[in-house]
Amino acid sequence: MFNVSDLFPYKFDNRYSKPVAYFSMEFAVDQPLKIYSGGLGFLAGSHLRGAYELKQNLIGIGILWKKGYYDQERNQDQTLRVSFRDKDYHFLTDTKILFPITIHGARVYVKAYLLRPEVFNTVPLFLLTTDIPENDYLAQTISHRLYDPNETTRVAQSILLGAGGAKLLDILERETEIYHMNEGHALPLCFYLLDKYRDINEVKKRVVFTTHTPEKAGNEEHSVPLLNNMSFFNGLTTQQVQEYVAPENGVLNYTLTALRMAKRANGVSQLHGEVSRKMWNGYKGICEITAITNAQNRTYWRDEELDAALEKDDNKALVKRKKELKHKLFRVVANQTGKLFDENVLTIVWARRFAGYKRANLIMSDFNRFLKIANNKKYPVQMIWAGKPYPEDFGAINIFNEIYWKTKDLRNCTVVTGYELWLSGHLKKGSDLWLNNPKLYHEASGTSGMTAAMNGSINLSIPDGWVPEFAKHGKNSFLIETANDALPNEEKDKIEAQNLLNLLENEIIPAYYEKPDQWLEIVKSSMRDVLPFFDAGRMADEYYQKLYHFPFEETVNSKQAALAGVQA
Repeated sequence: MFNVSDLFPYKFDNRYSKPVAYFSMEFAVDQPLKIYSGGLGFLAGSHLRGAYELKQNLIGIGILWKKGYYDQERNQDQTLRVSFRDKDYHFLTDTKILFPITIHGARVYVKAYLLRPEVFNTVPLFLLTTDIPENDYLAQTISHRLYDPNETTRVAQSILLGAGGAKLLDILERETEIYHMNEGHALPLCFYLLDKYRDINEVKKRVVFTTHTPEKAGNEEHSVPLLNNMSFFNGLTTQQVQEYVAPENGVLNYTLTALRMAKRANGVSQLHGEVSRKMWNGYKGICEITAITNAQNRTYWRDEELDAALEKDDNKALVKRKKELKHKLFRVVANQTGKLFDENVLTIVWARRFAGYKRANLIMSDFNRFLKIANNKKYPVQMIWAGKPYPEDFGAINIFNEIYWKTKDLRNCTVVTGYELWLSGHLKKGSDLWLNNPKLYHEASGTSGMTAAMNGSINLSIPDGWVPEFAKHGKNSFLIETANDALPNEEKDKIEAQNLLNLLENEIIPAYYEKPDQWLEIVKSSMRDVLPFFDAGRMADEYYQKLYHFPFEETVNSKQAALAGVQA
């Protein structure tokens, strides 16, 4: 057995010496390690890098997904195809740690692998797997697919992450003071600790929670009988579960339960903090919800030559480098699609997870107007879409395919596949405009725009998530005017689509071609304004100050004391 502290290549900074374990279902650390799906993983990966740079005493706990999320490919007719392939990672260390946990009343063996800090400049990351000969095939599949669509498999994955991760820490004999749940997936951790300490207040002293989305799909819930049968509660009876966390109508919501078992929680932008407090207002026994705005690791995402040109205020070098980066992106586009793009043409990118509320096709809602912009010879534009829908989200897959069919004959518009860290970097560095147009109040953070800004791509966005904390219209970004919130969704979509097209046609596109000096000033202001606040170092520091060092006693009052008060 090894000492976890010996894994760190640095002496802990005194400000960050409290031992923390950070539980996340996905980590986007670097392109070769495909154990992530999207923004949650991008955030978690940047957190591990930021913690490493600040010399924090934090380790990551995740799952080694044998097939990853999925490989995004194309059918013969170029529509989206989902493929699952086994993956091997020879840069991981086999810790030789093997231990049992209980899932569905049966013994399931867990093996732990380690991503050492020196591999990708992160804090240590332990990854759990059940895909080992000691298990039968059904148990092996628990760690095969990230966000498996089968309900019982998803529950088993949470038990593996939460209870399995907590048990690993005990086996390692690491005295962990804070258990940080990044989203509610690791909730069985709380019931493991409750069994260990036999006191709900002892659990609440140790657990903090980050909630990432107001979307229903991101706030997982299952029936209490199912969870009980799956051994989710680590030996607690359903009566005890009712006393501790009072599931509503026999259904346990992961987010709500986490809020009842943590000492403090946070939303991932100031606006999302407000949305979360409103969303859960009225539920008894929940902890305080503050806000710690997401951030991304500058060291990983930035282009050093762009940074150097900005530092020297060398406009000529900055423009030259930006065109070089566009050329690199366009080689990727040409390789995938056979379309040759021009470095001198304004390039718009929409790239993020395909989901209905993110409205990838909003710009095409008035297709004739879109075509008018796309076919304008005086002010040419190029547009690229990228992103992975959930494999079973057929509505989002249809949007992906619709965009392909509508743009396949346009030489200057295209959809590319394989939106992972590597392609994401190319898109951010090679775009001029980073388009973000979700339904207002649905995008908790939307961190991709931060790394776009770091690389000279101007945000064109709905004022949602992190954007209101950053954006100054016409100075460092462009803001799409939102519709009256009282209107029906369909009407809001129409209005906001017209606002987007008006902004492009009347302000943004002419400015790019007619006022290049002014455009460059917006680019530079965007690059300067995004740092240092939206660098992961600030976020990792705030987690220690606002969550980890936050005294448990301050959370106790007549409404939010022990979870037994839920029944009051």
